[in-house]
Amino acid sequence: MNKTDETAGARGPALKIRAGERPKRGFWRYYIRYIPMILGVILLLFAQAYSDLKLPEYMNHIINVLADISTVDKTAEILKYGGVMLAYSLAATAISVGVGYLAARIGSGLSRDLRLGVFQTVSNFSAAESDKFTVSSLITRSTNDISQIQMFTVMFLRMVAYAPVMAVGGIVKAVGVSAGMSSLVWVVGGAVNVIVVAIVAILFVVQPKFLKLQKLMDRLNGVARDGLNGMMVIRAFNTDRYEQTRFDGVNRDLAKTDLFANRVMGFLFPVINLVMNAISVATVWVAAYTAGDVASVGAMMAFMSYALQIVSSFMMLTMLLILAPRAMVSIKRVREVLNQNISVYTGAGAIEAGRLTGEVRFEHVGFRYPGAEADVLTDVSFTARPGETTAVIGATGAGKSTLAALLPRLYDVTQGRITIDGTDIRAFTLESLRDNIAFVPQKSVLFSGSIADNITYADQRAADREARMKRSAFIAQAEPFIEEKEDGFDSRVAQGGGNVSGGQKQRLSIARALYKNAPILVFDDSFSALDYKTDANLRASMAKHLANTNTLIIAQRVGTILNADRIIVLEQGKIAGMGTHRQLLESCPVYRDIAYSQLSREELEA
Repeated sequence: MNKTDETAGARGPALKIRAGERPKRGFWRYYIRYIPMILGVILLLFAQAYSDLKLPEYMNHIINVLADISTVDKTAEILKYGGVMLAYSLAATAISVGVGYLAARIGSGLSRDLRLGVFQTVSNFSAAESDKFTVSSLITRSTNDISQIQMFTVMFLRMVAYAPVMAVGGIVKAVGVSAGMSSLVWVVGGAVNVIVVAIVAILFVVQPKFLKLQKLMDRLNGVARDGLNGMMVIRAFNTDRYEQTRFDGVNRDLAKTDLFANRVMGFLFPVINLVMNAISVATVWVAAYTAGDVASVGAMMAFMSYALQIVSSFMMLTMLLILAPRAMVSIKRVREVLNQNISVYTGAGAIEAGRLTGEVRFEHVGFRYPGAEADVLTDVSFTARPGETTAVIGATGAGKSTLAALLPRLYDVTQGRITIDGTDIRAFTLESLRDNIAFVPQKSVLFSGSIADNITYADQRAADREARMKRSAFIAQAEPFIEEKEDGFDSRVAQGGGNVSGGQKQRLSIARALYKNAPILVFDDSFSALDYKTDANLRASMAKHLANTNTLIIAQRVGTILNADRIIVLEQGKIAGMGTHRQLLESCPVYRDIAYSQLSREELEA
C-alpha cells in the first residue's frame, strides 16, 4: 500500500465497485458527517443574532435616560446599560470567532473529502468514462469547482441563520420601536423591495454567464495542457505564435465573461450602499415630522439601527447570492463525475482469481465503442497459452490496441467472451484479474520520482524489491543506461518522463511490467521506439527468462514478431490469417504485403 492508499483509508474506505452495482456517490452525502458541526454553527448564529439585536434596545434606554429629567443618577444608569451592551458585544464577537472557526473546518474538510471522492471515482472509470470527460475538465472539476463549493459553503454557514434572523428580528424590533411613527415602517419596506428587485434582476442576467465561465475554464486548461505537452512539436513546427494566439483567444473570452459577470454583480453594492444611506436620511426626516417629544429620539435612533441591521442582513444575503450561481454550476459539474455510471465493474458473485496459469481464449469476440455505428472487432477467436508468444499485427485502425485493452477489461466485450483458464474474465473481481496481467500501453507513461519508484510501482514494499528490480531492468535492456547515470536507480525522473528518451521510456515501462511478475504479459506496440538490436536482445532475454509467461504482443514491425509462436493478422477488425511467420507468408496475402513492405525477400526467408 502506498501513501495515497493509507491516506484514503484513514479518511474512509476507497470506492469499491462490488456486486454488480453501478454506484452513485451522491454529492450531498459528503455533508452528512458534518451535520453535528453544522447544527452547532446554526445555534451559535442564533445566539449571535440575538446579541446583536439587543444592542439598539439598550442604546434606546441610554438615550431615554439622558432625556428623562426625573432621573437623578444618570451616570449609574448609563454605566449599567453600557455594561450590558459591552457584554452583549463581547459575546457576539466570541460567537463570531467560533462560527468562523467551525465554518472553516467544515469547508476545508468538505473540499478535502470531495477531492478524494472525485479522485477515487475517476480512478474507477473505465476507458469509456475517461473518454467522456476530458482530462482538462476533470482537473478543473477537482480544483476550481471544488474551491467554489468550499467558498460558498463557508459563506453559507456564516449567514444561513444569522442573516434571516437579523432581518426578521430587525423588522419585528423596528415595528415595535416605531410606535407613533408608523411612517418609518414604510421606509424599511421600500428599501427591502428595492434590494430584492435588484438582486433578482441581476442574478437573472449573470446565471448563464457563470455556467459559461466554468466551461471556458475547461477550455483554457485544455489549451494550456496542449501547449505544455506538445512543446517539442510546437517548436519543431515553429508554431509558437499560433499557440499563443489560440491561448490568448480563450483567455480573452474567459476574462471578458468574468468581467461582465463581476460588473453586473458590482451594481448590487452601490445599490445597497445607496439604500443604507437613504434609510438614515429618511429616518431622520420622517422622525422630525412625527416625533412627539424628545424621548422619541431614542426610538428613532433604535429604529435607525434596526433598519441598518435589516439592510446589512440583505447585504450579507446578496454576497451569498453572488457566490450561489457559480457554486451551483460547480456542484452540478462535480455531481456529474460522482454520479457517473461505471460501465466496467465487478459483477455480482465475482470470485477472486488468485494466481492464474494464464491460458487466454478469445471466443467469437466482438466490440463496438459507445456511440459508434460499426464494430471495431468482429468474431475474433484464438487461444494464447502459457509459455507461448502470441503476436497481433495489422494496418493502422485494424483494432489491435482495442483487442489488447479488452483483456484487462479497460473495456468490456460487446459480443462473445474472453476466458482465462476457462473462466470468463467478467467472473473475476477487477483487482484480482488485473493482478494477473502486466500491461505496457502504447504510450509509455512514467511518474515523477526515481527510476526505482517507477520500476517497482506494482509493489514498492516487496521483500525482494532490489533483486526483482535489477532483474527486470536487465531483461528490459534498461540496465546499461541506468548504470550510466550518476545516481543509478535513484536517478530522478521528471513528470511524464520528460528527461529520458523515447527508447529509455519504453524500456523502463517494460521493466515495470516485468517487475510485476504476472502470468500474462501484454505489450501494446511497446517496442516501436527501440532500435533493432535492442529489440532483438530484449526479445531474446524475455524468451530466456520468461519461459512460462503467456506473452501477447501488439506490433507494427514484422521484425519484432518473426519468432512468435502464433501471429494473428487483423484486417478491419476481423482475423485475416493466423499461424507462424512462414505459414502466413505462404497463406495470408495481407501479412505478406506487410512483411514485404518492411523487409526484403532475403531477410524474410533467412
